[in-house]
Amino acid sequence: MLDFQRLENITAQLAEQVAAIDSQRGEAQRPLFDEQLFHCRSKLLTPCVEEIKQEIVALRREHLQGTLAPNRTQHVCERIVAQIQAVQRELATQQIRNNEPQRNKHWQKPIYELKQDLAQHQEWARRLASMQRNKERALSQCRSADGQQALQDEAATLAERLHRCRLALAKIEKQISSRERKG
Repeated sequence: MLDFQRLENITAQLAEQVAAIDSQRGEAQRPLFDEQLFHCRSKLLTPCVEEIKQEIVALRREHLQGTLAPNRTQHVCERIVAQIQAVQRELATQQIRNNEPQRNKHWQKPIYELKQDLAQHQEWARRLASMQRNKERALSQCRSADGQQALQDEAATLAERLHRCRLALAKIEKQISSRERKG
């Protein structure tokens, strides 16, 4: 059974917290979250929490009308939980950033950290490539138009993520080789 009241209480608390953060720091340079997570593409947190609230209202309405399909319930609930967690992480990292001493502009990560980042990105790239292959394999076996469209969208998203991961990998490799040349 869905606990709408609990979800509404969580979003109400988030709304208060994000309003304070938004007024304190203002707009970010880029949208805060990926378009797969939030449709609003906001540079502030408040519209993101509003989007979560709207999802909950729509879910409750469908539930009351008896038109809420179990597979849709699971999908929407997973999305709402992911959205709430993303906003909570953003709030937590904001508090951490406020407590960190300001770093010198010339500060650089130690080379061992760059190598750890490289290994992490290589693992992510491997996993993303594997996930993309699996989606494409599933797509080739799918016969329904709706299923094909969903799988195409998921494969395209994975391809974009893999591309960004590979760009980050190249950047880290460049930093490492530059550092190693400098000694």
